[in-house]
Formats: sequence, structure tokens, C-alpha cells
Amino acid sequence: MSRRAFGTLLAVVGVLLLADVALAVTWREPVTALLASRDAGRLPAQLDATTARLDHALAGHLDAAVAPRARMAIAATTLARSVVPGDALGTISIPKIDGRFTIVQGTAPTELRGGPGHYLATALPGQHGTVGLAGHRTTYLQPFRHIDLLRRGDQLVVQMPYGRFTYVVSRSQIIAPSQVSVLAASTGVERLVLTACHPLFSAAQRLVVTARLVAAVPQGAARG
Repeated sequence: MSRRAFGTLLAVVGVLLLADVALAVTWREPVTALLASRDAGRLPAQLDATTARLDHALAGHLDAAVAPRARMAIAATTLARSVVPGDALGTISIPKIDGRFTIVQGTAPTELRGGPGHYLATALPGQHGTVGLAGHRTTYLQPFRHIDLLRRGDQLVVQMPYGRFTYVVSRSQIIAPSQVSVLAASTGVERLVLTACHPLFSAAQRLVVTARLVAAVPQGAARG
């Protein structure tokens, strides 16, 4: 290859890289967004299958005389035992930032491609504990890119196969990645904790949004 041709090639590559950066800043990183769209496209059908399996597993095993919250707890435990990392669990809606995403089980890089991931060591909604979700801000679907806009009183809605759970934001904070205690269960309090890297394009810190449960409505097999 001649020097002129090589120089032209470098110039083209440079332009493409700058374009990639510009898209990442103004919208989302294009390569990972393409991969995420492919993975996320499969999740709604997978969620339907997850719901069908759960309804089948619970059929005839949930007494209508049992309290609704107890039925949802049983359903949540049954679901937790039946899914594997990467499976679709439910959806999260964040009205403040006009976002709705499918939640997957697990927080490994491959699992977070399709949407927010559920920390395996935390509870599922209805299990009377802290529900932890992680999400990207600048790559893949970047579901949590704008959670820094959430303020005290804003609503978060998690739709599970067995219930609809409404949370209200109570605080937002910036912490070190080592401060995993934010995901610990809090006695007597049912919480939802969203985590994402901070600032944008850096993993130096973590942005954490904490919300408390204000309503839980049974659905599906847990309805009784």
C-alpha cells in the first residue's frame, strides 16, 4: 500500500472513530447499541415464556385464602428458583425519563446487553427485601443513562409475572464501587436500588438511586 493510500485509510478510520464518539456522547455507542437491540428483541417472547412456566408451576398451589402479599412472596421464590442468568424476569418503567426496559437475571456483561440486570444476591420484588438492579449509562441500551435526573418522590414501576410493584424514590447518591452495602437488606423496609457507573464514560464511581415500596398488586397466578 502506498503512503498516500495508507494516509487516506488512517484519515477515514479517524473520522469513523470521531463519529462513533460523537454518537456515544449525543445518543448512544452505536456498535453496542446494535448488539443490544438484537438481544433485547428476544426478551419479550422470553418473558412471556417465563410467565407461562410460572403460572403452570403455581397452578393449584396458591390458596386464595392466603394473603395477597404471601402469595406474591411464594411466586417470587418459585420464579427465583426456576430462572438462570440471562432469563427475562419482568419490566421496569421509569416515567420521569420515559423509559421502559425488560429486566434480566444477572449482572454479567453479556446479561446487561438486553437491559437492566437483577443482582443475584438480592431479593425479587415481593420477597420482603432489597431488590437490586444494575444498568448501563453509555453502552448497549443505556437504560440508566438519565437516572441522575430522578428526584425524591419520582415513581418507578416494576412489573413481574406475579405482581405490579410501585416504588417512590427516597434518595440518590454517588458512592465508591466498593460500597456494596447499599444493596444490603434493610430490616422492615422493602426497597428498590438502581446502580450505574458514574460519571458518564467512567467506572470510577457508582450512581445509586434508592426507592421504597408503596404499592404491590398481585397478578397472574398470585391473584388468587
